[in-house]
Amino acid sequence: MPVYRDEAIVLRTQKLGEADRIVTLLCRERGRVRAVARGVRKTSSRIGARLEPFGHVDVQMYEGRSLDNVTQVETIAAHGAALAADYARWTAGTAMLETAERLTPEEREPALPQFALLVSGLRSLVAREHDPGLILDSYLLRSLAIAGWSPSFDECARCGAPGPHRAVSVASGGVVCASCRPPGSAAPSAAAIALLGALLSGDWLLADATDARERREASGVVAAYTQWHLERNLRSLPLVDRT
Repeated sequence: MPVYRDEAIVLRTQKLGEADRIVTLLCRERGRVRAVARGVRKTSSRIGARLEPFGHVDVQMYEGRSLDNVTQVETIAAHGAALAADYARWTAGTAMLETAERLTPEEREPALPQFALLVSGLRSLVAREHDPGLILDSYLLRSLAIAGWSPSFDECARCGAPGPHRAVSVASGGVVCASCRPPGSAAPSAAAIALLGALLSGDWLLADATDARERREASGVVAAYTQWHLERNLRSLPLVDRT
């Protein structure tokens, strides 16, 4: 069987049998990979603690017919413990892991931009660089943009008319002008729309200066836009602590 090494983030684990686990990884070179880690639930396992969600690892595996097999793991960064100490950051990180898995639907399909964005997002959460809700919303917008669904928060998403515009249509792909505005469009404040643009572009000076009301408005738009394109709800998103 071909053996390979890759850098990866642990997205999810599932029990298998009495002592094994199925581990879902987002790898730098190979994209999303599912692998069997044998014996890792035994107390004597030397690698079990390294294969937990949020773990940033260097992993060696060999290819299998349906699932690869983990043979060696080295920790690059263990984010789990730091995030578990803060509920808001833990829930934001969990939503990021779920999103990364959902946006890499094909196994073994390279997804380097998604991997790099997830690594950066988790590091920012652990380092407490910004409010966890802002980090999550920025991650969601950017990951959707990488997947081909970049929203527009300046020009009209339908006709391209220059903004600013006050209406947001999730189905249309962002802000819309008065002529293109479909029924049911949201009407967040101008400050919330500016925040959405800042989160997408990475303007943290503007994002950090916003207040709680603007952040709530923006997060509602981000959640609706994410769930529209994923075509079903993220299970972890309602658990995110926005206080």
